[in-house]
Amino acid sequence: MQKWDPEQYAQHARFVSDLGGPVVDLLDPQPGERVLDLGCGDGALTERLVSAGCEVIAIDNSPEQVGAALKRGLDARIGDVSELSVEGFFDCVFSNAALHWIRDPQPVIANVWNVLRPGGRFVAEFGGAGCVSTIREALEAELSERGLDAHGLDPWYFPTSEEYGARLESQGFRVDLNMLFPRPTPLPSDIRTWLEIFAQTYISSVAKPDRQSLVDAVRTRLEPLLLNTDGLWVVDYVRIRVAATKPE
Repeated sequence: MQKWDPEQYAQHARFVSDLGGPVVDLLDPQPGERVLDLGCGDGALTERLVSAGCEVIAIDNSPEQVGAALKRGLDARIGDVSELSVEGFFDCVFSNAALHWIRDPQPVIANVWNVLRPGGRFVAEFGGAGCVSTIREALEAELSERGLDAHGLDPWYFPTSEEYGARLESQGFRVDLNMLFPRPTPLPSDIRTWLEIFAQTYISSVAKPDRQSLVDAVRTRLEPLLLNTDGLWVVDYVRIRVAATKPE
């Protein structure tokens, strides 16, 4: 099960919220709007929504990250959108780098639809088809050598833009923007730390004494592919960015 350490995340994965600025700009939050931040993490982007004058409720399923968001003075709650019985309450639902952690997307889309008022906006960015494929292949290869089937350990949902757009439209949304784009992302630290933060479901599939050797072996596979000549690890992120409206 994926666990989050807010201090480790802030030190080694702050790029996630830093690169979410354009998603906030796409939302164009207006003073007085009611916004749901879905998968808020430690609240770094939630603060921007509050600063824009919005009334924001932020939710995340990580108690540790919600605790960090509460320390920022935000209205942050443990849970997910399915637990909000607030039909038609929000003007906007915003999500950055969270929806790829939910393997079944349709209930999420249905719940977003439910909590939005007619005319409400849904703006999100998350991993799309091909995201971190080099890392996934290296993890799968190393686990296969250990006699493990890594496919069932994959925690991510990385759809094509066509698939996700069709899901939105089938719910009734009008899709205003739907783009899939590569975003090679430099890391602030070694790829080992990225693996320890984001690939826990893979790593925890082996016994504790073997986990460091697994990480080292995956790093060795990735070094000629993701470590550039300046000594910087650059991960092959691919993102989907969507904007959709619930018709009046």
